[in-house]
Amino acid sequence: MRILLINPNTTGAITDRMGAYVDEVAGTTATFVPVTGRFGARYISSRAAAAIAAHAALEALAEHVDGCDAVYLACFGDPGLAALKEVSPVPVVGMAEAACVEAARGGRRFAIVTGGVLWKPMLTEFVATLGLSRELAAIRTIAPTGDQIASDPEAALSLLADACMACAREDGAEVVILGGAALAGLARRIQPRVTAPLLCSVEVGAKATLAAAESRPRGRREAPALESTGLSLPLAKLIGA
Repeated sequence: MRILLINPNTTGAITDRMGAYVDEVAGTTATFVPVTGRFGARYISSRAAAAIAAHAALEALAEHVDGCDAVYLACFGDPGLAALKEVSPVPVVGMAEAACVEAARGGRRFAIVTGGVLWKPMLTEFVATLGLSRELAAIRTIAPTGDQIASDPEAALSLLADACMACAREDGAEVVILGGAALAGLARRIQPRVTAPLLCSVEVGAKATLAAAESRPRGRREAPALESTGLSLPLAKLIGA
């Protein structure tokens, strides 16, 4: 199986980091094809950046989806997820959606910890779109944004661990999502310091995408053909077909 991994951030080092991590998750069952956003923010940490990233993700899908069995939108917050699902010929799984659904399984109360203070209201709204607001115990952010965490993960470990422990002790979370592309692999490092189970959003999303690829439901969703101007040729073809 071939899985298209779209990182709509424009930092290739984060794409490489995720690619290596999900290859461990997949083993010999699938090959992930990592693609970095062609334009936009170096790392998404605001609504404007997320809006631009949704366009970049659609561009990446249009250019690289041929020959793939599923698409992994590997960005916590899932910019453009609904649009990708609407036009993709293969299943699309979003990192944040997959992590939240798994965390809330069985009615568990869950929390989210991530980097960047602007993410809290954005993620609160996102969880509401999934119908999981009742299960959401808390969202806690630390000041360093994802790109800063990626450049110096050691400096963020204690901050992340303290936030996760606060979710468990003060907010009543039964499970905590460590959310963000740049945080791949950090959950296993801080789990010994946290009493509640931690979920790595990158790993959970990768496993959900592999499962979607194995089921292989085909056929693009119903979406009217659109006339457009100024788009790349692959994207204009995809939405206009």
